[in-house]
Amino acid sequence: MNARTAYAVLTIIILLFTASCKQKGAPQKNQQSIIDTAHRKDYLSFIISLDTLSTADARKAVRKEDSLLRNTADSSIMPFYHYFRAGKYRQEKQWDSAMAEYQKMKGVRDGDEIELLKTYGILNQRIPSTGAVEAELMNQVLSAMKTAESAHSRLTYQFYDLMAKAYYQNSNENESLEYAERYYKHHPYKSHPVIMQRYYDISFLLASRLNDFDKMMLYNVQARNLANRTGDSLAIARTYDNEARIFVRQGQNEKALASSRKYIDYLARTNNLNEIAYNNLATSFVHNHQYDSAIRYFREAISLAQKGPKKMPSPVYYKGLVDAYKSKGDYASALQMADSAYDIETRDIRQIEAVKVAEIHEKYETEKKDRNIAELSSRNELNEKIIRQQRWTMVLGFLVFLGGLLVFYFIHRQYRLKEKNRLLQSENRRLNMEQKLLQAQLNPHFIFNSIANLQSLVASGDTKESVRYLSAFSGLLRNVLEQSRRDFIGLDEEITSLENYLQLNKMRFSGLFDYRINVDPHLYPENVLIPPMLVQPFVENAIEHGFRNIDYKGILTIFFKTDNQQMFITIEDNGKGMTIKEPGEQKKQSLAGIILKERLEVLFKSQGQYANFDIEDRKDSGGQGVAVHIVIPEIKD
Repeated sequence: MNARTAYAVLTIIILLFTASCKQKGAPQKNQQSIIDTAHRKDYLSFIISLDTLSTADARKAVRKEDSLLRNTADSSIMPFYHYFRAGKYRQEKQWDSAMAEYQKMKGVRDGDEIELLKTYGILNQRIPSTGAVEAELMNQVLSAMKTAESAHSRLTYQFYDLMAKAYYQNSNENESLEYAERYYKHHPYKSHPVIMQRYYDISFLLASRLNDFDKMMLYNVQARNLANRTGDSLAIARTYDNEARIFVRQGQNEKALASSRKYIDYLARTNNLNEIAYNNLATSFVHNHQYDSAIRYFREAISLAQKGPKKMPSPVYYKGLVDAYKSKGDYASALQMADSAYDIETRDIRQIEAVKVAEIHEKYETEKKDRNIAELSSRNELNEKIIRQQRWTMVLGFLVFLGGLLVFYFIHRQYRLKEKNRLLQSENRRLNMEQKLLQAQLNPHFIFNSIANLQSLVASGDTKESVRYLSAFSGLLRNVLEQSRRDFIGLDEEITSLENYLQLNKMRFSGLFDYRINVDPHLYPENVLIPPMLVQPFVENAIEHGFRNIDYKGILTIFFKTDNQQMFITIEDNGKGMTIKEPGEQKKQSLAGIILKERLEVLFKSQGQYANFDIEDRKDSGGQGVAVHIVIPEIKD
């Protein structure tokens, strides 16, 4: 016994032991739960594994499982109980009882493994061991095989075996050989010795039908060698029956008879006698001219066949009797047997022809369906082409419509842009005019204060200083007038103008204040633009109002820096702050802020840019004087 045999036997022993040791539970509520229990035991694997046992061991396993399940609660609705019960009846040759048990098997749904197992059991019993298979039965086997294939059932290989048997009985050896190959290829235990033994036996029968003497010899030798290795006595006995056929073909009739007797003796001891074995033994007697013995065993074969499930003997047995009676000179009996053989052969021929007609009809229907499918496929392809063309037409139409809309949109957009540009140009002209007007308001204010300074110097009687001041003032005035014609000037020009203005005021208010102008080292004044006269009004306020009437020296600091594309300007003084009592002074101080606010609005805010300023009284934070913070966009030249 090799490893695979030991493994299969161990699997069956474990399954049997598990089933026998399982305690009886409460009765199941319904068939579904009982079937689920059966699935948990994996009876299907157990049934498949029975193929790997010898005939005697398989019979024992079936009887034992039948005994175990018979004592299980609600066994009457357990499908595997009925399967094993039917197997027991088949061993006892109670064919009708076995068929009734198969009919009691119920699966969960059509086409499941239990229903396929039930169908296999019924069809396997209905297929005769001799004689033709009827068309209706052949179609049922074919339909069941297709159902198993589509369900990817583990039992599919068994239906291939049924197809091989059916074609063999209908003398279609080529088809039988094809399905025998499928059976072996798809068997879960195809490498197991028992399965290989069965494959050799089937191959021998087909080689015998095809009159291939060499293959008959080859397969029988392989079968006997394998049977000797596994110790399968029934398989060994079958090789003697096969050997008898080989001896007949060789003309060694005495050896053929001896081999047939060995086979019959074994079947008799094991209660496995069958009509084919009797027929083969009778044939050997005919070849050895022992006609009475031949007639006896031919009649035994007929009697046993009449007790079988189909109850119809093969015409071969009657033909054998015809030869035996003719050889004895009993022509009346020979004629009677010939008539019986003719009737049975006529019946078988009609059945075979019916099968062929059914196959032709099925082939015609299949071809008709294929033609219909091909026609429908062609129509579908044509319809798909039409649908694709319609889709493309709709897409192109939509694209044309969309293109028209886009053209209309762009034309309308161009018209709107032209109108908007015209309005922007008008707005720019208006803003430029407002800028000029604001500068016109600023410059007279500066000139007024400068003349007031000159007036103070003249009144003081300092002619020389007055002349120097007037000369400096005229130069500053010329720069201011030139810059007032431009919206932006360089920061370096603005700083120069501031320094000139601060020097004039230092001449006017000698010793009153000092100043510092600081520029961030990262800032290049010659590359940055700034509105003209932006800082001067706040410088003027610091001098005129912040440093007036203080008893200490004033400090004026102006700082320029840029950060994040913004320019930050800070004007700080340490004057007296924003505490103003005279309304006139308050009005003068606020005028610079009003003008700056309007300039920032016109130059920057109207363009969507950020610009702002605030005036901080440093006394509120504990300091001294005023700080003005101006923020405008950084404009590079």
